[in-house]
Parts: sequence; structure tokens; C-alpha cells
Amino acid sequence: MPARSAERAARERAGRRARPPAGRRAAVAAELVCAALAGVALMGCRSERDGGAADAGADATDAGAGAAAADAGPAEAAPPLVGGPAGPRPPAPPVEPRCPPEMVRVARRFCVDRYEAVLLDRETGLELSAFYPPSRQAAASVERAWSKMRLQLGDEEARRMELPLLPGWQKQREFEPRAVSRKGVLPQGYTSGAQAELACRNADKRLCTLDEWRTACRGERDEQFPYGPAYADGRCNVFREGHPAAVLHRDVTLGHSDPRLNLVRVAGAPLLRRTGETATCASAWEGDAVSDMVGNLDEWVDDPEGTFVGGFYARATREGCMARVASHDFTHFDYSTGVRCCADLRAAP
Repeated sequence: MPARSAERAARERAGRRARPPAGRRAAVAAELVCAALAGVALMGCRSERDGGAADAGADATDAGAGAAAADAGPAEAAPPLVGGPAGPRPPAPPVEPRCPPEMVRVARRFCVDRYEAVLLDRETGLELSAFYPPSRQAAASVERAWSKMRLQLGDEEARRMELPLLPGWQKQREFEPRAVSRKGVLPQGYTSGAQAELACRNADKRLCTLDEWRTACRGERDEQFPYGPAYADGRCNVFREGHPAAVLHRDVTLGHSDPRLNLVRVAGAPLLRRTGETATCASAWEGDAVSDMVGNLDEWVDDPEGTFVGGFYARATREGCMARVASHDFTHFDYSTGVRCCADLRAAP
């Protein structure tokens, strides 16, 4: 063998003797990596370094680990993860049905308008005259008739009293009424039962049943009058000292479609009052109250045969919430007939 070849062979043999085996090299590299990583246990690295032996004795190692775990006693429960998924939430309380802001909840069963209604044009929102029937044809006919008749009835002072204004648009085009409950306004009279029903329906409400109306009127104490168990003069706007037809026509039975009747004053005070003005005539419910269910205007209820209740300002009645008139059909109207709506309870938004 040439000298160079022999020398190279000798160097290779010496290198093989100096170089650690492949498995040893891998273990050393792993140990260096583990030492560089903060928080990694050296024992874990040694396990990797001794991997060849561990493969051979896996069963013995597992057994030893099991024995060590038994000696250590029961494991403690891990603390909850910060930011981990929340546990099940308790069920939310059921949403209690409520009433619209202009209504009062009664007996947790239904809603009733807080005040007697004014009527608006459903399409435009324009307010109808409270002194004429809420119908284009009927209002125009009443105005024509009383522009002449007012000059033929009553004394000289009564004849000088002008008719209230009927807006031109109310005479010129068809419209449908919509009931709105407001405080501090003269409520709508001259309304038939059919028109009252339509006005409530256009407000997404309905006429009250007789039972609902009386329940609302009697209040939480279930008494015959909004203010108590017995009639008290002057507490509600009923059984007043004068009758408007007697003032204007000298006859309480005449001219009940006269648009001036609800403007009559006696001893300087108006007979028909503004909504909510009679504070002593309020039916209490849940810290709230319904105004003027006795007196001011009669109010239609849901009866196709025709029934209105409560009594109007000049009706001679001491029956309070039990006052009822069923002698006119559903198409009847006069100055004393008004509107109040009911509605079913609604889920809170």
C-alpha cells in the first residue's frame, strides 16, 4: 500500500475512535437545547438522552411512574384557567308584559288608555275637531244644519254664540279617525260606537269589554267609584249644576248634535273639562291612575248592540263605575259620547 493511502486510513480509524456514536451525539445536542430553554427540567432532557434504554424498558418505566404517583398521594385539582370559558349562567327572569306609555296596566291582565281620547286623521296625523262627528259627510252635514238652527233656538245670548271651526280639509276629503290618549286637551265627543271602534283599531287597540272597563274604573281597591265606596259630590265631573242643551236651547231634549254644546260654561266654569283636570277622579293601578272614567264623557264599550258607560258631565247619576246606558244603537252619537281604548298586554321591547 502506498504511504499516502496508509496514512489516510490511519487518520480515518483515529477519527472514528474519537467521534462519539450517533446516538451519543443526538443526546448531547438535545441536552444543549434543553439547557438553553428557560423553565425546562433537565430530567426531561435526560429522558431523551436515555431514549434508547427507555425504549427497551418502557414497561418498567411506566410501572415506576405509577408507583411514584401513588406515593405522592391524590393529585390536586388544577386551578381554573384565567380567561377560560365561563360556567353556565343562571336563566334570565321572564320579561313581564307591559303597556304603551299612554296606557295603564290593569290587574296584570290588559291595558287601558290613561285619558279619554282625541282623534287624529290616520293618514296625516292632523287633529280632528272635537266638536263634530269624525266623518267627512256627517261633520259637513252638522255644520250646515247648525249654521241655521242656532239662530232659531234659545235666547238672544245663545243665538249669538258662534259655531266652533270645522277645518276645511275635514269637509273636503275622506279620512279615518285614530284614537290618541293625551293629557290636558278637550276630549272628542260626537262619536258613534262604530267610529269609536274604528278609531281604536287604527291605534292598534280595541274597545274595552264591559268587564274590562268596570274593572279599570273600580281601581285596585275594587270600589264603586274611582275615589272610594260611596258617591261624593264634585269628586268626578258628573251630575253638574247645568245642562248644555238647557242653556242653549231651553230644552234638555233638543239639539244634541249642536257643535257648541261642549263649549257651554255655567257660572263661568266649563261643563266639559280637559283630560286629567279632575285630579280627584282617578282610578289607581300599580302606582299609576286612569282619569275620568266616571263623568266628563260617556265612553263606548265593545257591544254591537250599543252600550256606553261612566256617565257624562251633566248626567244625573250616582252609580259611578256601574253607570250604563244601553238604549241607543252602535251608530248613535251626540255631544256626550266619547272614546277610550283598551289593548292586550305586550312584551317589553
